[in-house]
Amino acid sequence: MNTKELLKKVRKIEIKTRRLSNHVFGGEYHSTFKGRGMTFSEVRQYQFGDDVRSIDWNVTARYNEPFVKVFEEERELTMMLVADVSGSEFFGSTETFKKDIITEIAATLAFSATQNNDKIGLLLFSDEVELYIPPKKGRSHVLRIIRELLEFQPKSKKTDLSKALKFLQNMMKKKAIVFILSDFLTDEYQHTLKIMGNKHDVTGIRVYDKREEEMPNVGMVQMQDEETGELIWVNTGSKSVRTSYAKYFRERADYFQQSFRVSGSGSIDTRTDESYVKKLLGYFKQRG
Repeated sequence: MNTKELLKKVRKIEIKTRRLSNHVFGGEYHSTFKGRGMTFSEVRQYQFGDDVRSIDWNVTARYNEPFVKVFEEERELTMMLVADVSGSEFFGSTETFKKDIITEIAATLAFSATQNNDKIGLLLFSDEVELYIPPKKGRSHVLRIIRELLEFQPKSKKTDLSKALKFLQNMMKKKAIVFILSDFLTDEYQHTLKIMGNKHDVTGIRVYDKREEEMPNVGMVQMQDEETGELIWVNTGSKSVRTSYAKYFRERADYFQQSFRVSGSGSIDTRTDESYVKKLLGYFKQRG
């Protein structure tokens, strides 16, 4: 992808996802993810209906009329986007790859955080940490994150979520909002996720394709494993082949649900041909 094409694609994603974050998610995000508490802002004259417990007695005594303390939500938060860039993300039975949906969701979340003046960071992982961008504020920073999501070329095609979570645990000293975007076709991450969930506000967003749920019966087909590169002939006409394929997929999906539940973290499932907007909104409303 040349620079001109890349900028065009970044702009297209910005227009779509910024509109979503402005009109749909901004308020929902704000009410779902609260700041660190309330911080003192100013004093003003008492008005009918104010809580008498907030009267500032020192200022009241000085001016001989009641004044109250005004508190504001101490808002500034840090959001970390943890995105899977392993080989299986380049799968799609329609013109949309899982990677495309992950990029759009990440961009929407990033713009929602920017609207609330929060910092955003990015971690791209395969079976190693491929890229870490420390959290910062601002539109140009979000655009850099979108660029990386679009064009980053990973060194490895395999997956190890546990390694990415351990890295993040070491990097993030303060509590952060963490979104993990992946197809979660991996396991052995439950223990690390539990440790992560004790300190951070974690949500897993599982993006999958309908063809992963059920293999169609189309006879002998040559397939390539996106993570190993191996080419194999698969008899999709065999019922046992289709059953074991569906079983493997179901087990990974169940492990995902169970892992996030026991770690006290949130989870969202979205298929590439479904509206992720509805899924995110439903999740925010349920949590808000």
